[in-house]
Formats: sequence, C-alpha cells, structure tokens
Amino acid sequence: MTANELRRKYIDFFIARGHAEISGKSLIPENDPTVLFTTAGMHPLVPYLLGQDHPAGSRLTDVQKCIRTGDIESVGDASHLTFFEMLGNWSLRDYFKKEALSWSYEFLTSPEYLGLEVDRISVTVFAGDEDAPFDQESYDAWLALGIPAERIYKLPKADNWWGPAGQTGPCGPDSEMFYDTGIDSCGEDCRPGCHCGKYFEIWNNVFMQYDKQADGSFLPLAKPCVDTGMGVERTITMLQGQKNVYETELFVPLLDIIASISGHSYQESADTTQSFRVIADHVKTATMILGDETGVKPSNLGQGYILRRLIRRAVRHGLKLGIEEDFLGQVADGVIALYKGVYDELSDRRDTIISELALEEAQFRKTLEHGHKEFDKLLPNLLRNPKKIISGKVSFRLYDTYGFPVELTEELAAEHGLTVDREGFDEAFKKHQEASKKGADKTFKGGLADDSEMSMKYHTATHLLHEALRQVLGDHVAQKGSNITAERLRFDFVHPEPMTPEQKKAVEDLVNAQIEAKLPVTMTTMTLQEARDLGARALFEGKYDEQVKVYRIGEFSTEVCGGPHVESLEGMGMFKIKKEQSSSRGVRRIRAVLTA
Repeated sequence: MTANELRRKYIDFFIARGHAEISGKSLIPENDPTVLFTTAGMHPLVPYLLGQDHPAGSRLTDVQKCIRTGDIESVGDASHLTFFEMLGNWSLRDYFKKEALSWSYEFLTSPEYLGLEVDRISVTVFAGDEDAPFDQESYDAWLALGIPAERIYKLPKADNWWGPAGQTGPCGPDSEMFYDTGIDSCGEDCRPGCHCGKYFEIWNNVFMQYDKQADGSFLPLAKPCVDTGMGVERTITMLQGQKNVYETELFVPLLDIIASISGHSYQESADTTQSFRVIADHVKTATMILGDETGVKPSNLGQGYILRRLIRRAVRHGLKLGIEEDFLGQVADGVIALYKGVYDELSDRRDTIISELALEEAQFRKTLEHGHKEFDKLLPNLLRNPKKIISGKVSFRLYDTYGFPVELTEELAAEHGLTVDREGFDEAFKKHQEASKKGADKTFKGGLADDSEMSMKYHTATHLLHEALRQVLGDHVAQKGSNITAERLRFDFVHPEPMTPEQKKAVEDLVNAQIEAKLPVTMTTMTLQEARDLGARALFEGKYDEQVKVYRIGEFSTEVCGGPHVESLEGMGMFKIKKEQSSSRGVRRIRAVLTA
C-alpha cells in the first residue's frame, strides 16, 4: 500500500462513519507561543478540544503536516524524522473510548482496509498514578474486541499518557496499538515500546479527559474528546515490509537524486547511509517549511533558526559525501515531485523554495570559508599547546561565533595532529542551550491556546493592527505569522522596508481610534465562499475548511479566524508599538503592547 492509498483509505473510512474531512493546517502554530512548529495532529484543534464548536461538526478527520525538532541530532538512524504526516480522527464531545477503539480495530484488521493479522496485534493502556486512575474502560474495550489479556499491557504515564503540546492544555491517557514484526524477543522484559524492533507502533488513541494547569495539576474536562494519530511514514513502512521509512517511496527517489549528485551509493558504508538520510530528511523538512503559507525564511530566531540549522546540516553532510557545488535545490525538486497532488502549495511556491535554499547554501559555504580562515589564525597558538588539545571553549567559539561545525574543527585538528576536547564542547553547547531555553521561557509565558482575557485582547488587537497596516502602508501588506502572550503581541507582515516614525504613529492612531469607539466584535459561521464574497481577509488561502468563522470588528476589520476574541473593544487599553524591525527578507516584525 502506498502513502497515497493509505491517506485516502483512512479518510474514506472515517467519512463513512460520520466524520467531516477537514484540511490540514499550517506548520506554524497560530497564536501559540509555547512551540515553534505544529508537532502533532491535535495541535491546530486545541481550541476545539477545549470547548469551542468546530464549524465542520463534532466528528472530524484529516491529514496534518508535523515537525518535531527535539531529536535533530538523532536523524540519520532508522527511526528519527523531523517532518512527518499524521492521520487523525477526532471526537469533540461526541463518541468516546468504546467507539474509537472499535473503529481502530476494524481499520487495522479488516481485509477491506489494512488487513493486519489479529494475533500479531498488542495494545497498551494507562496503568494509573496519583494524577489519574487506571484506564479500565479501554482495557475492557480491548478484551471485548478479542485482544487477550496477555497482549494488553498496563504501562505508566511515561508510555501511555499524552501531555499537552505546550506547557498547559488538554491531555489524558492513551491506548497504543503495536504490530509484532516477527523479530525474536530481546528478553523477558520485552514489551510494546521496547526499542529492539519486535513491536512496531501503528496507532495511538488519546483520550482528552483532563486540562493541565500552569501549576501542574490536572482538572477533568467537562466533556472529554478523542484524538487519534497514525503516522503515514511508519505505517507504510510496515505495510510494505520495509525495515525503515527511508526504504519507502517517500524517500527512495530522494536517495537516488543524492546518489547521482554525490557519486556514492546509499548503502556504501554506515557513514554514507547516515549522510544520505540526513540530507533527504532535512531538505524535505526545509522544503515543507519554505513551502508553507506562513513564508518562514532562514534567520537566527525561532522557526527561521531551525530552518537554517536543517539547511546547514544538510550542506555539511553533502560535504562529507564530497559534494562541493550547490545541490539542495535538486533534492528539493524531488520533494516537490513526491508530494504533487498532496501538498500542491510546494509547487506553487517552488521558485521561493529553490531561491531561498540557494541563498542559504551559498551563505553557509562563505561561513565555512570564514571559519576555516579563523581556524588558520588560531592554529599557531594551538600547535604550541603541549597537550595538542583544542579546548571546548575554543571549538565552541568557532561554532557559536562563526557557525563552524565542531565536526569540521575535529577534521582540521586531526590534519595537524591535534584533538578536540569534545566533552568540553558539549558542556559549553549544553550551557548555551539552557540559557536559550531560559530566555524563551521568560519571553513565552502562558500555555497552549491561552484564552485568558489579556491574550484575547492581544489576539483581537492583531486584527486591528493588520487592517491599520494595510490602510497606512498599502494592500501589499499580508500577515506572515503572529505570536501572542498575555504580556504583548508580535506580528510579522510583508513589507519591503522599515516603517517611518510617521507611519508607526499613523498605525497606532488608527488602532486606538477603533478602541476608543468601543466597536463590537461579532462572529458568524459561514461557508468560505460566503466569507470571500463578504470581503473577509483569509490569511492563509487554501488552508480553510468549507465552514469557517468570520470575526468582524465593527465596520473596520473582517477576517476569517479561529478565535478567541473579546466581545467588544471597550476596555482594551491604549495600543503602543514598542519595536518595528526586520524578521526576514521582505518581512517586518512589530512588537506591541496594550497599556491601561
């Protein structure tokens, strides 16, 4: 079964059971400061899991693009990916555990769908702890479906609990499904979740029963929801009888391109295998980010920093394969071809994707050249060191100041009979990460889908700001992302040059005039076409479902948006732009506050 066939079978299965197919959302979370990327299928639906009504109804199904960056350094092994697709079906206060598990079992075992062997399926359920009790309901449901007790594993929170995507939000116990690959057990403690490869995770049903609070406590949700996820890449790997995701049609064409460019074969050695995988994964993820409607570009902050890191790591592994010329665009074209008809926004934004990759690749090669020169300057003093060791401090300075990878420092050191204190480098790098994390924690307070009064005020203020910018700067202005906390708003928008003091003052005056007028904020659910006919601004064309929410602020602003917003501008406070600066090429960033 191909990835295309799996996506369609899954969606059709749940449509037949009363679910509405909705479109996947942007890779960049809207108005969520706690994470950089959409990390799971549930992420865009958090407001609805918390209680809002979804325009498409209470039963939903979709395919969601996701990115997880916590294990970038592990990419290259058989299992880690940064970009992946998640199939999901959702119950918003409709059906619960019995129906969800029954349908999962049917889709997995029915010959009409995946047709997996029943006696090779094992499942896990939450064992219970001080926060929540044992999931007896899921356990009983699996028994009723015919899974014997010896293949139902009771596991702790570390294995069978889905925490919120950010620091707070909906969460609860999950029940995971595993398929026995036929590999011999690694020992008497072998069980689903073991890393020996015997048990292959297929699917996860998350039961959103709790809302995690900022103080770490768990409050029961008044009306629980169901959130399920099946990874496209992992599932087709199993269905096709492959050993890992890189041997499926979602990667093999990319590996072939890399082979033709480098002159090496994929399985030539362990090192070439790793480099092929890193390049394929990272260029795919970079292509997805650059092809996203939010228009993120390489930079030294946030999503742009992750994008830059992925691109540079791919170039670094290209150098390891002996690729001296720019090559990322060729691999990106392979990615675009792979997802034609699935993510056509990649084809639509091809020119931007290829040009940004070329710019960043060329810039990094200059960075490497500069770092090489800096190393040469340091070399005489380094050679005088009787221990012939380059300290962690020096190697980290080359990395942090000049972007010079420590692996290259090690290679150059070896050429001159030197070694690098890698432990010292790792310690310096860890301290840098901890400092960065603390800085992010100070900046980004609040939790996922924060619906506090101040956050709603700031969310509403972004609509006012967007319209004011268009009136002052011109119709070319378009939102490229926002980040909202209870203390401030951050708003990215298309504009080619810095704003003048007069322009900033004009924008502030326009926003404050609407606040002083105490305009009402109303919401209407309508079709996307009706919203267009009304003249509503849709920030990300092509990523809305057929039924959408349209928020109107008096006669000043009309936008398609998921919410939440205040009901009136009365009491919003005074709007003040604190900073206006470049975010990336052709994109400006405003930080603003509301004061009493």
